[in-house]
Amino acid sequence: MKSTIFTTTVSTALLCFSFLVDAKLDAAPVPVVRRHRHHRDVHSSVVERSPELEVVQLRDVEVEIEKRAGTCQFPTNAGLVAVNPSGLNAGWAIAPDIACTPGQYCTYACPPGQISMQWDPSANSYSAPGNGRQRGGLKCDANGNIQKPFPDRPYCQDGAGGVSVTNKAGSAVNFCQTVLPGNESMLIPTNVQSTANLAVTNPNSWNNGATHAEYFINAPGVSTADACKWGDGSKPVGNWAPYTAGMGQDANGVTVLHLGWNPVYLEPSPFSNTMPSWGVKLECQKADGSPCADSCSIDPAVQGVNQITNPAQGGGAGSCNYCIVTVPKGGKANYVVFNKGSSKGRRSRRRSIPLA
Repeated sequence: MKSTIFTTTVSTALLCFSFLVDAKLDAAPVPVVRRHRHHRDVHSSVVERSPELEVVQLRDVEVEIEKRAGTCQFPTNAGLVAVNPSGLNAGWAIAPDIACTPGQYCTYACPPGQISMQWDPSANSYSAPGNGRQRGGLKCDANGNIQKPFPDRPYCQDGAGGVSVTNKAGSAVNFCQTVLPGNESMLIPTNVQSTANLAVTNPNSWNNGATHAEYFINAPGVSTADACKWGDGSKPVGNWAPYTAGMGQDANGVTVLHLGWNPVYLEPSPFSNTMPSWGVKLECQKADGSPCADSCSIDPAVQGVNQITNPAQGGGAGSCNYCIVTVPKGGKANYVVFNKGSSKGRRSRRRSIPLA
């Protein structure tokens, strides 16, 4: 039942901006209705193993993995971010009540600013047969051994870059990225204390970069454990967080970004008519340091629920409001999180945008 609720709420949230941003990139837009099902695609192969330790050569690093019957173990010394390591998922970026078992592709979280470079080679698009978008990450073969689908690639690599977060709210802020390719749950954390870089997809990414990175922006002070998971609607966290963001770069180096309201937050709930006490503004500057033509903000000091400056035409799913900002090649963008009364939400003039 929990998975069913999560599927509905996350798919609705992504409707607000997925088509709009993806369509701006130099590729065909992806479908906007996304379902979240755990897959059971079986691909069998064998790697050498010892009775107690599994040693898998992964590019330039040997990862020792303790054998456990019926599961593939998360590689703990490969520079990845463990998601809920105490849960049944044991560090993999999958639902906390599901293990990485033979026949699955098991997704993982990359460090902030990086994108995953592993997925089923036969499933590099939304249109791939057999629910291809679910088959991201490493393959857990029939013997319970993990394998890299692309042995010559690293787990993760830097994204297109040029997009950062500045936190002026005083408490840590979590930008929770959805897992794609994968089940599209918001499990990948970027915990922003002061500044951090965000992962920006590009043509080297899954689906040739036509699908952008998607984030749910949680309130200052919400822990990563509470923010980067699905919620139950009792609190505005996880898939019920008030704001969303998205970003991707095309083959010409142009980056398209989104800032908007989460339509799930606007659904009937104990908080749906409550304006958050914090806001976000999206700044942009060109390569020469001059401001872009686009900028926007959600400022609780001057705006109400579902309001934003410079809203895009048409509105999104559930009539959620959003803005689109286009960054020319070589430019930078910055999401600034602030408390009510600490910012007027105006576009900065000739001020350098930092990258963490």
